[in-house]
Amino acid sequence: MQKILFSLVIVLLFASCNKQLKPEDLTTDNAAATTNAPAITASVNATGICDYDLDETTLTSAGWSKIFEDNFSTDLSNWNIWTGGAFNNELQYYQASNLVLSGGVLNIVAKKETVTGATTPFDATPKTFNYTSGRIESKVLYSASSTSPKVRMISRIKLPAGYGMWPAFWSYGDPWPTQGEIDILEARGQEPFQYQTNYFYGKTANRNLVRNATTVITSNVNLQTCWHVYELIWAQNSLTFLLDGQIADTKTGSYVSNLFGKKEKITLNAAVGGAFFTNLNTSLIQPGTMQVDWVKVFKSN
Repeated sequence: MQKILFSLVIVLLFASCNKQLKPEDLTTDNAAATTNAPAITASVNATGICDYDLDETTLTSAGWSKIFEDNFSTDLSNWNIWTGGAFNNELQYYQASNLVLSGGVLNIVAKKETVTGATTPFDATPKTFNYTSGRIESKVLYSASSTSPKVRMISRIKLPAGYGMWPAFWSYGDPWPTQGEIDILEARGQEPFQYQTNYFYGKTANRNLVRNATTVITSNVNLQTCWHVYELIWAQNSLTFLLDGQIADTKTGSYVSNLFGKKEKITLNAAVGGAFFTNLNTSLIQPGTMQVDWVKVFKSN
């Protein structure tokens, strides 16, 4: 996730939750990064269902087996809690106190407050932050592989409203992006009907090879006022994204097959500001709360 941002163009090409860019990224094996052309973004429409919930019987009858479930009814023992700042020019400091369990729901609460803490978990240099929030990462890593050809990561989420909020449900492995990254959901608080999917891969640390993989999904219903279920079906040659039980996006492009066998941790976070936004006006930021009902993982042969 370590990143040095040198220009707006590079930020726009590579913005995501976990990226690290350094001057050596701009080499011949990553030549597309040196162009001034904007990233190509696909757009699709999807049918959302307010307060949709998963029918596990349908999955199990189709040959899926559940290998993980957290209903957030007791504690966060299944997760590592991120403490410190992050990357991508994000404005928040992540800390455990912003992760609140209540009534079987994980509330990831972003707040406007001034704190001083580590620049990142990997850099103890003190830094002052004007916002706080929360981020968790699964202790167990998951992978579509020869032993589990299909893996299905699913979460029921109510997205936060508020200008400048950047909620995300995704998976990645270290070192980035050699183990890949799959963005199941990234959204902006000021866009209540939209979210994005994406993926990343590189053969060398800090050098992303994937181009033009972003898809903007527009739902017919508000994604912030009620619960919705976001899914990824990860297979050897495809990444299939579902909203409320219906396929919204399928990616079969370059380097998708390179993700097969890579091990990734499931991540949930609510960032504030950052490179995901264009011309962000920090004076308009409105912190919100990302709510997570549950996370489940299934596998299938």
